[in-house]
Amino acid sequence: MDITEHKTAEGKLYGCAIKDACSGRIVGYSIGSRIMSRLAVQALENPVAMRGDVAGCVVHSDRGSQFRSRKFLRALACHGMVGSMGRVGSSGDNAAMESFFALLQKNVLDRRTWITREQLRIAMVTWIERTYHRRRHEARLGV
Repeated sequence: MDITEHKTAEGKLYGCAIKDACSGRIVGYSIGSRIMSRLAVQALENPVAMRGDVAGCVVHSDRGSQFRSRKFLRALACHGMVGSMGRVGSSGDNAAMESFFALLQKNVLDRRTWITREQLRIAMVTWIERTYHRRRHEARLGV
């Protein structure tokens, strides 16, 4: 789980995503104009709503303040999930998310100048749902 940001003419837009380590899919994400704990909590609620019982699932993140907030820790506890954080200064601990965000940046964020946050939000959602999930081949899964 991690957060990225990108600028538009209206200001920055933030995206928070959760990647399933087994399937390689983005199982939850949220996009907003403010980088607050609510962004992380909303991204966490998506897989909970889709899968139902998520008790025991481990959610790995970096040490960002959103992932250490009371609101986020309460959401983890409420669903019986376990939080895991990478070591300070060790970006490799969250390499799966860094790799996803690098692809997002290459394929969407840096492709053009974004005027509105809404334009960028739609482009991000479209790329995740239509390209990343449907067209991407995952060699380790045999597809």
